[in-house]
Amino acid sequence: MRRNWLHKGLLVLLGCALMAGCTSGTAQEQGQKSRFKIMFSDESYFYQEYGDLYAISHPDVEIEVVSMNSLINYSDTENFDHAKAFSDFVDKEMPDIVLLSSSNGDYQKFVEDGKLLELDSLIQRDKYDLDTFYSGMLDVLKEEGDGKLYGLSPTFSPSAVLYNADLFAKYGIEVPHDGMTWKEILDLARRFPTEGDKDTRVYGFGMLYGDSLESLATEIAGYQGLQMLSPSTMKLTLNSDSWVQAYKLAKDALDSNAIYKRDSEGDSFGTVREYYQNQPFVKGRVAMTVENFSTLRNLKQAQDSLEDYKPFQLGVAAGPVDPADPESSRGIFFNDIFAIRANSPNADAAWDFIKYVNGEECAKVKSKSISRSLLSRMGYSEEYKGIDMEPFYKLKPKLDRETRRVWDMIPKSFYPQYQPILNRELQLVQANKKSIEEALQTVQKESQVVLDMLLKEEAEKSGTSDSAKTETSAAGTTKSFGESDSSI
Repeated sequence: MRRNWLHKGLLVLLGCALMAGCTSGTAQEQGQKSRFKIMFSDESYFYQEYGDLYAISHPDVEIEVVSMNSLINYSDTENFDHAKAFSDFVDKEMPDIVLLSSSNGDYQKFVEDGKLLELDSLIQRDKYDLDTFYSGMLDVLKEEGDGKLYGLSPTFSPSAVLYNADLFAKYGIEVPHDGMTWKEILDLARRFPTEGDKDTRVYGFGMLYGDSLESLATEIAGYQGLQMLSPSTMKLTLNSDSWVQAYKLAKDALDSNAIYKRDSEGDSFGTVREYYQNQPFVKGRVAMTVENFSTLRNLKQAQDSLEDYKPFQLGVAAGPVDPADPESSRGIFFNDIFAIRANSPNADAAWDFIKYVNGEECAKVKSKSISRSLLSRMGYSEEYKGIDMEPFYKLKPKLDRETRRVWDMIPKSFYPQYQPILNRELQLVQANKKSIEEALQTVQKESQVVLDMLLKEEAEKSGTSDSAKTETSAAGTTKSFGESDSSI
């Protein structure tokens, strides 16, 4: 739907004050009309993030926003095929600008299917500057595009080690450094005192959703590139040495009492205040956490929402890293990749928008506020309220194509049967009734039976004798971690 003319009129008035600092590289000629259709998660959110800024300097451009809410609403339903639904959505709506993600394989799939317009010729034609982009973004998109660029992402979502420098100074412990592994992080957490009341004491490490044995082990495994299935054999790999070591590292850390554990029965996230009250890192009681860039915005909102909030000196270190690849991170994602649909009748207008939202002038405006993601255009987010942003840019993103293929090959109905098996065995581990090796061996054995049965049923339904699920495009809801590019 197009924004109403009243809204556009207000933007034009506002643009009189902002035009000088927010102009596009290719202004529309007076009287010239252009238009484009763009897909986005939600129309109002599009204008909040990009549309309002663009409309200020491009008042004569008509924008139609196609909401992706229908895809989001059905994404958790049983047997939902994300790749097919996404492709069908684009074929039906025919947007000029397609919004893609690196984490679920949409970008790679659309490149492979020839559904995107290659941008290299447009970049060369307009001499569009790529030199000040985060090189990791360009490298990933070129890798996914077999050496060519088919999209640009104005932002990216990186994770890092965030730490409370005041707590490290108080206890005389050296602060985290760039390139730490999970083992190094958890070993450092153990150096903090563990005595005191659980509701008031300090903890060496804590994550909002990484305080159970499964979740912490899965985080560790994900950053190391482990996966639970070998796609070549369709056999689970949970009893491998690498998975065993990930679970042992998590269990040892949790047993040390240095890791903050949420009281799930006592937690309440009903209000903004309650949400932040239940985040011990935000409250200054946890020395380190591994979270994404949006945590910086959470700290600012907590300061505005909590009367008893006590500011502290925040530090950032690049990581965690896989010890086998210390220059890269699997915690960096590009979820706002703008690309032009092949055969778009409005390719020039679409390219003008993509140039603008990825450009320097727009970056200047966006850099004045903290967002959920970090700018890909470098030089405008070097610091935020005294916090050095450089660690977020330091590591190279590492995407796992094989991981996306693996998740697509596992039937969705597998997980509701797998999870109770895993929960049961991990409870025995935590009760010291089973070793991690014994528990994962049982999980492996029982879950493989379930997987084999489901694969056989799928093969019979599809009318083929092949017991492995036919390889399709990467699909499904993005998993947090435990996804990888290498079988064990």
